[in-house]
This record gives sequence, C-alpha cells and structure tokens, in this order.
Amino acid sequence: MNYVPGTASLIDDIDKKHLVLLRDGRTLIGYLRSIDQFANLVFHQTVERIHVGQKFGDIPRGIFIVRGENVVLLGEIDTERPSQAPLQQVSIEEILEEQRLQQQTRQETDRVKMQVLKDRGLSVPRPDNLDEY
Repeated sequence: MNYVPGTASLIDDIDKKHLVLLRDGRTLIGYLRSIDQFANLVFHQTVERIHVGQKFGDIPRGIFIVRGENVVLLGEIDTERPSQAPLQQVSIEEILEEQRLQQQTRQETDRVKMQVLKDRGLSVPRPDNLDEY
C-alpha cells in the first residue's frame, strides 16, 4: 500500500464504520461516506454516543456532516472484534438525565473553586469573558 498525503489517505476508509471525536467533546459513530480536501466528513447511519461513568447511550443522528477543523480524532471501528469495555448501554432518556446531573455537579464544583480562589484574592477569568484578555 502506497502512502498518500493529506485527506486523500482517507479514501481507503470510505464505507467503513468510524468513531470521530469533535472539538466540542461530542463522540459520533457512523459510516464514512465522503471526504473532501478540507477533511470535511460525511457520515451515514450516525449515532451520537454519550458516556457518563460506566454507562453510555446512543442518540440516532442519521446523516451527519462534520467540518474538518472540528475533528480531534478519527478512527475505524473493528466490527469483527467484540467490545471488551465494561460499559452498560442505557436508554436515551436515562443517559441524558445522567449527563445533566454530571454537568450540574461539574458546574457546582467549578463555582465552589471560583469562590475559594476569590476568597484568597486570586482573580481567575471566566470562560465566557476570555476575549477580554
């Protein structure tokens, strides 16, 4: 097999099942159907997989277009090999509720950390006003 530089190297991966991790933290699983010179990707039969602890849930998304600059990681899934991960699949409703509770806990922890830093006289920029710096 000859090496092809750039996104052309993904030609061999078309019509195979892939997992893609996006910059915003989302994980997608689907069949890679198309690519272009900017590494934009088109997936078919896509699901968004949400992990919380040892549980996961899949939300059907159908055809999904991913802008190349948002891809952090792309990898082929070996459909022949059984998964050895000790994860439990749960319903969409359950995983969304687990995710909401996890985000609530994280926000509360961040709020407490910010208050402790403020009490100690340290100023930490909030993520929503980083443009000021």
